[in-house]
Amino acid sequence: MSTPDGRGASSLEGALEGQVAVVTGASRGIGLAAAAALRDRGAQVVVTSRSAERAKEAADQLGPGVAGFGAHATDEDAARACVDFTLETYGRLDVLVNNAGTNPAYGPVVDQDHARFAKTMDVNLWAPILWTSLAVKAWMGEHGGSVVNTASIGGLSVARDVGIYHVSKAALIHLTRQLALELGPKVRVNAIAPGIVRTRLAEALWQEHEDQVAAATPLGRIGEPRDIGEAVAFLAGAGARWITGETLVIDGGQLLGAGPL
Repeated sequence: MSTPDGRGASSLEGALEGQVAVVTGASRGIGLAAAAALRDRGAQVVVTSRSAERAKEAADQLGPGVAGFGAHATDEDAARACVDFTLETYGRLDVLVNNAGTNPAYGPVVDQDHARFAKTMDVNLWAPILWTSLAVKAWMGEHGGSVVNTASIGGLSVARDVGIYHVSKAALIHLTRQLALELGPKVRVNAIAPGIVRTRLAEALWQEHEDQVAAATPLGRIGEPRDIGEAVAFLAGAGARWITGETLVIDGGQLLGAGPL
């Protein structure tokens, strides 16, 4: 199998054979790459998007064993319907990737209004709680499973103009630890903290000055979605079976002090 960027499947192909995953916000970027990495390891995958059409397009791009489902991350009825669809279609739900995210609150924190704050927190923090609750109560609580939350190195640092987003990701990192405590030993809960990655959501951080960002990154480039997808698949699989409550930083070294964040 090939991933969306055209590369071949990992040597870990088959590591998730027989398992079923749901990836929210997976029509492009990190979510799509995570779904591809899970698929490459043998999992059957349900990808979601706010638009049922975009979810289907992503599933078609990923190929056999992947289904698309239209579900806004904060819509409880749609989320429940997606979990029900997964169980009815595949009979189980082993992996949940809470990837959907948003950042409408750009600028100084004191200049933000409640609507933008609430939207950021609803999508970036409440949605992972909602989907995890549904997955645990429907399957994982009895049978076990793994949850991976998409945080950000912004949750471990501060920067101008993205403060509300960073606060939401810092809260998600703490939520990851809390859920790991509450849901063990049946369910493992971990997070990833990507640095600057070539995605539409992060365009403002790299599009006009990619060379400068790359030069300030110890590993010499910005991230690609596949870099993050591979880490998600690792945390979801048996290789991480004794890891829970952790946040894996994947930033090419940007947090070491030389980066622009």
